[in-house]
Amino acid sequence: DKDRLVNGGLVLDKRQRIAIVDGQETRLTAKEYSILLLLMEHPGQVFSAEQIYEHVWEESADFAVENTVMVHIRHLREKLGESPERPRYIKTVWGVGYKIEA
Repeated sequence: DKDRLVNGGLVLDKRQRIAIVDGQETRLTAKEYSILLLLMEHPGQVFSAEQIYEHVWEESADFAVENTVMVHIRHLREKLGESPERPRYIKTVWGVGYKIEA
């Protein structure tokens, strides 16, 4: 189904713009959805905070974007039921950025 991206127990329904985690629907903000869509469309690829910001906010990144992206990633992880110590889906690549495993 071209309207669904699947990664383990995580499903992103592009038609309804929702995430489904282990069978449970999870509502996301527009920015959270866009971040998750970017990562899920490119499994295994690492994106820096600046790249995520420029793609999702559609404007040039400045020196203050890293914290903005980090807060959105934290909220997204909470909604996906991820443990901060051992995230299941969104992985941090220290000093580089974020990715979802292939």
